[in-house]
Amino acid sequence: MTAEEPQATEAMKQTLQREAQAWVVRLGSQQATEDDAQAFRRWCARSREHAQAFVQARQVWQAMAPAAQRVRQQEAREAARRLPVPGRRAFLGGAVAASVAYLAVSPPLALWPSVAEWGDDYRTATGEQREVAMGDGVVLQMNTQTRINLRRGATPELAGEAIELVSGEAEVLAGGPASARVTVAAGGGTVSATRARFNIRHLDGEVCVTCLAGQVDVAQGTQQARLDEGRQLRYGPAGLGVVTGVDTGPVVAWRRRQLVFDQVPLSQVVAEVNRYRHGRLILTNEALGRSRVQASFSIDRLDDVAFLVRDVYGAELTQLPGGIVLLGAASA
Repeated sequence: MTAEEPQATEAMKQTLQREAQAWVVRLGSQQATEDDAQAFRRWCARSREHAQAFVQARQVWQAMAPAAQRVRQQEAREAARRLPVPGRRAFLGGAVAASVAYLAVSPPLALWPSVAEWGDDYRTATGEQREVAMGDGVVLQMNTQTRINLRRGATPELAGEAIELVSGEAEVLAGGPASARVTVAAGGGTVSATRARFNIRHLDGEVCVTCLAGQVDVAQGTQQARLDEGRQLRYGPAGLGVVTGVDTGPVVAWRRRQLVFDQVPLSQVVAEVNRYRHGRLILTNEALGRSRVQASFSIDRLDDVAFLVRDVYGAELTQLPGGIVLLGAASA
């Protein structure tokens, strides 16, 4: 090997690192387009080194997030003191710091977990399901894209250890001694039970609780309700909803690796399917999104959904790299 060869290899490595850093910044610029997403996925697919370089760059940005926040605070203090306008280098440093902070808090296109998610006690990735035994006979079945933390004594009603469902969905089994009571905090409310089984879903600021066996107590502020088997309740910023009867089959279908929809708008079907598959289905036509769907899908074959929409609703299907599929109205 000649002296020039190691230098060439090092130069290529530095080039790859610069490209990876550029992708991290571009994807977090709030100006990234679908074309950018396609180009990025092609770039990552060029070699294992490309993908590894991006992961390393992402980790660097995440590690710099605290420093970035301090830089922004310092700049605010300096502005308050009406110091002279900083030079170009300082300006660029502040811009990079701001980009780092944004990327750490709000990842583009859900390409990686946010800083908040990295600190969760338990989490599942896209399409992943996981069982967690909590002790005292309490077992959690976590669905896709679910985040859970353990809380102790956070509020008077949570004097002991409780489970916090930050987001996502889980089935909770409380099968321990009669004195063991499980409490799940979610969306500003609590769900508690002794020797019961229930499904709890926390998405987009709304919590849905379904009692599958036994009895479940739901509380939000001063409002309280009790659910028997086969009963369901939703709550959110407006308070507790009305207790209703429900067919629990579709609710727990995910435990059988199935998704079941009964006269559900296509827009909601697409949103649910996107929680389980890598890539993204994107509706480009509002009228199409209002179409009603009655169907069941295997979680392991969700790519079939796009073709079903094409065949049943006459939609125009455009497949893009990275599992991105556009669904729109067929051309006249």
